[in-house]
Parts: sequence; structure tokens; C-alpha cells
Amino acid sequence: MSKLDSKIPAGPLKDKWKNHKDHMNLVAPNNRDKIDIIVVGTGLAGGSAAATLAEQGYNVKAFCYQDSPRRAHSIAAQGGINAAKNYQGDGDSTYRLFYDTIKGGDYRAREANVYRLAEVSANIIDQCVSQGVPFGRDYGGQLDNRSFGGVQVKRTFYAKGQTGQQLLLGAYSAMSRQIGKGRIKMYNRHEMMDLVIVDGKARGIIARNLVTGEIERHSAHAVVIASGGYGNVYFLSTNAMGSNVSAAWKIHKKGAYFANPCYVQIHPTCIPVHGTQQSKLTLMSESLRNSGRIWVPKKIEDAVAIREGKLRPENIKEEDRDYYLERRYPAFGNLVPRDVASRAAKERCDAGFGIENNDTKEGVYLDFSTEIIKKGKEAAIEKHIHNPTDQQIYDLGKKWVEEKYGNLFVMYEKITADDPYKTPMKIYPAVHYTMGGVWVDYNLQSTIPGCFVIGEANFSDHGANRLGASALMQGLADGYFVLPYTIADYLSADIRTGEIPTNSGSFDEAEKGIKDKIDFFLNNKGTHSVDYFHKKLGHIMWNKVGMGRTPEGLREAIKEIEEVRNDFWKNVKVPGEGEGMNTELEKAFRVADFLELGQLMAIDALHRNESCGGHFREDHSTPDGEAERDDVNYKYVGAWEYQGPDINTEVLHKEELIYENIEVKTRSYK
Repeated sequence: MSKLDSKIPAGPLKDKWKNHKDHMNLVAPNNRDKIDIIVVGTGLAGGSAAATLAEQGYNVKAFCYQDSPRRAHSIAAQGGINAAKNYQGDGDSTYRLFYDTIKGGDYRAREANVYRLAEVSANIIDQCVSQGVPFGRDYGGQLDNRSFGGVQVKRTFYAKGQTGQQLLLGAYSAMSRQIGKGRIKMYNRHEMMDLVIVDGKARGIIARNLVTGEIERHSAHAVVIASGGYGNVYFLSTNAMGSNVSAAWKIHKKGAYFANPCYVQIHPTCIPVHGTQQSKLTLMSESLRNSGRIWVPKKIEDAVAIREGKLRPENIKEEDRDYYLERRYPAFGNLVPRDVASRAAKERCDAGFGIENNDTKEGVYLDFSTEIIKKGKEAAIEKHIHNPTDQQIYDLGKKWVEEKYGNLFVMYEKITADDPYKTPMKIYPAVHYTMGGVWVDYNLQSTIPGCFVIGEANFSDHGANRLGASALMQGLADGYFVLPYTIADYLSADIRTGEIPTNSGSFDEAEKGIKDKIDFFLNNKGTHSVDYFHKKLGHIMWNKVGMGRTPEGLREAIKEIEEVRNDFWKNVKVPGEGEGMNTELEKAFRVADFLELGQLMAIDALHRNESCGGHFREDHSTPDGEAERDDVNYKYVGAWEYQGPDINTEVLHKEELIYENIEVKTRSYK
């Protein structure tokens, strides 16, 4: 029998969450100030959770390694947030959002969690409008919507190309109100170094003050991890350079199972890599695929000429362009899900049709000329301009595109020095989001009692591939509308516990472990920087645990990562001191965790003998290159239990996925 108890409520799917809330234990308002809650991470999930819990009356201690919660990586999300409000009257519903999310995740997500997510999605929009989030509106003043990949309706609410920033400011304003009331104690520039377990329950953390270097003990009745994803295990990703897996990995090593680590999302619209010294990739919003058409030259000699600078893309005739997504997936076209679009781009570039003059000749075009002409003609009719000139059509069309996406076009031009209104954007897939994460039950509690995990740090809602604009939806759903209910059920037994002391043996042991590791890093007489090892790890991960995976490559990756990891502990050099700011010391801890996680990702990918979503095994593909699932043997969540420093000894636990309300079938967007 599995050790995993998902605690999914009984009853019809549409009633599970309502009935569950009706029967959960509560903490009375007059008892909430007797309870402390630690929240690690202050992005959309952590920020919304901290604000809501403090509003309810709990004492919240919030931790972020940035200088302000406003710096959380949620700020980088551009395109929008999904919700099933059906403002467009195009057939959307709670069930349709639920279905699209399950299908988009390639039938590898937990049915009950996803339905709950779709169910509360509409509340998120109302909450954010009340906070003053400036969502885009249509001519009549109603909230506007976009389409995103993997859907055939418009359900994505947006604030130009800065939706994440505006949503984060909404959560931050709610936090700030509670900070002002003294209900949230904010610890900026602090990093969680370890979880402290007392009598089998999560009761606090060890944190490092990143400014002074001081090691601090913080206790609470429950700990909430909201620290984001682990895409930076690849070194190059769209994540902020500080994004890391350490908080999630620390609780994994204390007993929290890590689920589906091999599920990594490759985003199709990233600006291509342009040099070997690059340390960060820039994402162009998926919303651009509403108006842009993706293509490469039909003739391989044209692709070569473009790479050599002898031919401009504007000069390639329409009939000589291969709009390969429209060709392969006519029903969805340029709005296929991210994993499908990414693999299609890789296939074209592997065949020699890439257009970027970089080391790997990888890049495709995202072209807005068709949309500019279309919208220009529509605007000319509206303005009663008869027989408009080509220049008038262009100017009117450009104005429409500028109103929709202007800041994204400015960003692209500043980075590349190309005007995307005239020259198609160059894009190529890159590591973006991670669907795997800490295993949690229906209540968002990990296998450690009292340790809850929300947002991208958990595994629960996206299966093997996340649909665009669903990350913001999950983060705010967890923080505003799910965790505040479920954590109360757990905390109801703690109203008489009193303050958790920090002078216990558990805190002593955890703090000593961190101080010993700091001493090791600062005194190790190595010869290579932390980045040296991180880049080596990233190179292995991208080439062998990236978009296309083979059994041979994964076995090599497991061995090679272990070699890099052993070399790291022998030869890493960390300059500076433990007291005061030391960014190299911060990175050393994080890369040490990435090296262990990377090995587990390769083990998980090797174990899963199928292709599903972002996990594409080249030995499990259809004749036309599509993912080939194995629902008989692999329709489960794979949750790994830590067994010690040798990652090869981790134990796999399986949570069977049961679909009672949806037909499991081959995913098709054709």
C-alpha cells in the first residue's frame, strides 16, 4: 500500500471543495493571535498567503531573500492570468478550464486539485480588481481577455505585458497593510537554510541574514514554503538568477517527498542564446502568439543565407515561409501548448532550418506583419478611410499592436536592436517553469506534518505541462483561497500549545549543521568558482535532461552529475567571510542543492518510460514525432523519498491518478 494519502474528499467532483470546507476544523478569531505561521517566499503564492493569514488574525513571519517582496520573480510574468468567467461568451466554464488544464498537463495531474483551481479562479479576478490591479479593458469597459496556448476560448486576463508585476503589487499592498498593523513581521534579505522539526512536526526554520551573515532561529506552529520553482538547475533559464530550489530541497531532505522532478517546462518564445558567456535568458510573453505567426524558411538555402547575414527575413516571400505550427496543428495553429510548440521548433532547427547565427544555429521567427496588416485594414474601415495606402494600413495596424503589446516590443528592441514591428522577432525554446515539486495532499500539506507548500514549489496542479497563464492562477488560488482554509484545520489543535521555544535540541542541531557547512565552504582550498560547477551542471542538464531525452543520455547524465558533484565538494572555492554580505556563499549553498536535484531529475526521467508533456523520451514517440504516453504503467505521480547523500538510493512512492470525470485519451491539437 502506498505511503501517500492524498486526502481527496469523497463525493461528486463539483462538490468536493465545498463539502470539505464545510467539515474542516476552524480556529476561532479570538485564538488566532496565539498562533505563529512562517511563510518562506513572498511572490504571488507566498505574498497572498501571508496577507490573507495576517488579515485573519494569525501572527505571520514572512521571509524573502530579495530586498523587498516586490522583487519576487512573480514580477516577471508578462502575459496574463486564467479564470473561467466567460466574459467573451465563447463557451468557457469551470469545467472547460478544468478540462483544458488536465489535457494540457497530458493527464498527469490530480483531478480534484485541478477542479478546485478552476472553481476558485473567478474569485481571483474579483479579488485583484478590488485591490486596484489595472487589468486591460475592452471598448465598453469590461475586462478584456486573450487566448493562450492549449485553449480555444479567451480566458486570460492581462495588464498589458506586465501582469505579474501588477498582481504582485496587489498582493504586496495587502501585505503592507498587515505589516503596518504588526501582524506580519517582514524579514527581507533573509534566506531559509533549514527546516526545524520538533516531535515530528515542522516548528520553525534556520535563516541567514544575508546582510549581516547572522544565523537566526525562528519558530512557528506551521511553516509554509512558497519559494518558486527549480528551473535554474539548468543555469540558463528565464528565471531570475537568484531563483533556486533550496527551501524545497531542504524540506525534502527532512522528509518531504519530491514529486515528478523530471517535469520541466520549455517555453517556446524566448530570445535565443547569443553567446557562451550569457548567464540569463529573456522571455517574450506567450500572449504574443495571439498576434504573431511562427515560421522558418521553406528552403534550407534561405535559412543558411539568413544565418550568414546575406538575406533579411522581410525579403522572403510568403510562399517560401513554413508556418510549421499552422501546418502541423491546424485546429490550434500558433496557440498549441508550450511543450508542443517547443518540440516543433527544435525539430525544424535540428533539420537545418534554424535562423539564428549562434553556436547551435537555433532560432525561429515570430512575425507580426500579418496582424499589423489585418488590424490596419479593420481600423481603416472603422475610420471610413476608403482606399487606404499601404503606409496608412501599416500605421493603423502598428498602433493597435502597440496598444496591446507595446512594452514587450520595446523590451525586445532594447535587447536585440531589431525593430519587431518591421523585422520578425527571433525566438527559441528555453527552460521556464517546473511542474514537479514537493508532493502535497489536497490540503497542500507535505509529508511533514505542519509543513505546507504552495505555488510553483509544489507539484499539484499542472501535471506534465503547464498551460500559459496558469502559474499566476495557481499561486493566487493557493494563497488567497485554499491554504487559509486548510491550514486552519491543522492549526486548530495548536491553540493551547503556546509559543514554540527555539532553545531545543532540534534547533541546536539544525543551526550547527548550517554553521558547519559555512565553515567548510569558506575554508575549502578549492580552485574553481561556484559558477564553474553550475555551468557544468547546466550543460549536462540541457543536453541530456532537456527537450529530448534518451535512456543512454540519462544514464550518462546521472553519472556525470555525480562526478561534478564530487568535484564540487573537493574543489569549490568560496571567497570572503561568513559575516556580512557574501553572494558567492549564497550561491554555493544553492548550487550544492541543484547538484543533488539534477541527479534526481535524471533518475526520475530515466524511470518514466513514456513521453508526456514536457518529459519527452525520444524512444517513446509516435511516427510523426508526438509524445507517446503509457497510461497502463505510468498514470501516477512519482514521489521520491530522501535516503541520504547518495541520491541513487532515493525511494519511489506512487500516487495513482484516477480520472472519474474526464476521458483519458491521446492528446491532440490537430
